[in-house]
Amino acid sequence: MRPAAIGYHLVETRLGVVGIAWSERGLTRLQLPGRDAAETERLLTMPRSGFHNPECRSDARVILEALLPPAMAGLAASLKRYAAGDVVDFDEVPVHLRGVGEFRRAVYREARAIRFGDVTTYGELAERAGHAGAARETGQAMGSNPCPLVIPCHRILAAGRKPGGFSAPGGVSTKTRLLALEGVRIGPDAAAQTRFAF
Repeated sequence: MRPAAIGYHLVETRLGVVGIAWSERGLTRLQLPGRDAAETERLLTMPRSGFHNPECRSDARVILEALLPPAMAGLAASLKRYAAGDVVDFDEVPVHLRGVGEFRRAVYREARAIRFGDVTTYGELAERAGHAGAARETGQAMGSNPCPLVIPCHRILAAGRKPGGFSAPGGVSTKTRLLALEGVRIGPDAAAQTRFAF
């Protein structure tokens, strides 16, 4: 059988069930774990921006990892390794950002350059993306990020190493957990960077 050109898949990881959806051009959505697999699937496939994506239709679900396109099979394997605590960056994953304007594309491009275990602030990211002074707008872009982890919005903090917001299930506690997995503590009393094993 041939890999599915478009579709979605649920990946079992140590963090919980992660949902991925893709088009012919790359990853279109990544859903961090909900309470259970059903919630993750519901959040992944619900309409966003007022329209359905064909890869998120119920009949587009790909059950077997053997039927994933090579890039998505690689992403599924990387997600499992990341959740197990391995150092993983997702920079080889192709991303298809439909309907995303140039400002957000620039912010997402710069966010993808932030490596495992590193963090920056919304203001610093805005400056790197060529939009100095647009910290608030950068935070809004991170809040609507369609592909967390691959576009690592959890690595973007508010001033003073405060967590800021996080729109995934679990909110800021999920962000803190992801950063801890990478050896990063946040908050005003946290050292610049601390690594520890799980």
